[in-house]
Amino acid sequence: MTLAAIVLAAGSARRFGSDKLSAQLDGEPLVRHAIRAARSAPVGQVIVVARDGLAIGDWPGAPEVHRVSIVSDAMSASLKAGIAAAGEVDGAFVFLGDMPRIPHAVAGELAQALGENWAAVPRHQGHAGHPVLLSARSFAEIKQLTGDAGAGKLLKQRDDVVYVDCDDPGVLFDVDRPQDLTRA
Repeated sequence: MTLAAIVLAAGSARRFGSDKLSAQLDGEPLVRHAIRAARSAPVGQVIVVARDGLAIGDWPGAPEVHRVSIVSDAMSASLKAGIAAAGEVDGAFVFLGDMPRIPHAVAGELAQALGENWAAVPRHQGHAGHPVLLSARSFAEIKQLTGDAGAGKLLKQRDDVVYVDCDDPGVLFDVDRPQDLTRA
């Protein structure tokens, strides 16, 4: 199975009040934590969909990290740009640039669980988290999304989504406000 990882990092961070993804956590920009988690997934490439001006750093070695710059901060536009950049793959993980505590082992578990399902999603204490692994057959529906909606609504409407229970709350933790960095 050929998989890609997409890191969505083009949002405007309105609630944060400044450049959230460049904010420091453990001595490096927040977005680098998401990229590192994406690189630990069983993927051939990592695509970072980001707005101009966001420094993502250099990532030597495999898997390669590619940047796709977009102007829109709509999640649907970022997701569609990432899927388009992935090319011919059997599926794509969707990581969020503001989720720095994703456990690195969860992506492998999702890949094993996907099978013929539309998607595989980690779940902690009954709550769906990230990264989400979308199968290639989901891409046509994803391309129809508009506005600031991701795949969440589509996932809730389907009965062919497999959930993988995860003991690590990192699959739910995101940074929305400056005080969230201190909780991290």
